[in-house]
Amino acid sequence: MIDVHFVPTPNGHKVSIMLAELDVPHRLIPYDMLAGQHLTKAFRQINPNGRLPAIVDHAPADGGAPFPVFESGAILLYLSEKHGGALMPGDARGRALAQQWLMWQMAGFGPMHGQAHHFIRYAPEGQDYPVTRYRNEAIRLLNVLERRLQETPYMAGDTYSVADIATWPWVRAVRAIQLPLEPYPAIQRWFAEIEERPGVQRGTEISNERNLSSLRPQLTEEAWSNLFGENMLKSGQ
Repeated sequence: MIDVHFVPTPNGHKVSIMLAELDVPHRLIPYDMLAGQHLTKAFRQINPNGRLPAIVDHAPADGGAPFPVFESGAILLYLSEKHGGALMPGDARGRALAQQWLMWQMAGFGPMHGQAHHFIRYAPEGQDYPVTRYRNEAIRLLNVLERRLQETPYMAGDTYSVADIATWPWVRAVRAIQLPLEPYPAIQRWFAEIEERPGVQRGTEISNERNLSSLRPQLTEEAWSNLFGENMLKSGQ
């Protein structure tokens, strides 16, 4: 059994989709980050970085003690390796392509889109420079993905892989930052095809519509502190 410490964000859905695609028994443990449920010492034993998602594998392949894994990309690679290289291309070149595009998502697409979400939906209004800067970077990265998907059916080539699983939930969220997909026909084709996969449908059954709207009205002083302020800083000491 795998415990999934979970919030229904793009990063959380990477893991829930991967587990659904693999048909792996798991238990979702939901967290309310506005209430600061991720700021405990117990959770830092699972993820020293204090971020979600994270997993605990109670039946690791080596037969040892329960094994925690944090960082969504690392979780995808861990689950793939445990299940015989599932959802990775079978050849070395294809695996390298999948790893490249997974790292691109982890280092670029996700963080830049995440910052766009922050300044458009969370931060106090009136910050024109960061809104413009991160929205432009989000668009640039969509252009990169569009060019790639004009060349190949999936991000790593002909094979659906962890790279697609990592990127698809973030593309799903672009409407929350007022970015349409109509200018990106290759992304639209790819997105619609993946959306029809049974594993993707099961993996996104738990969604949160507040993740597609402005969160400013919900951010009390305490919630802001738990997410971005003093409570968040204290929890890491």
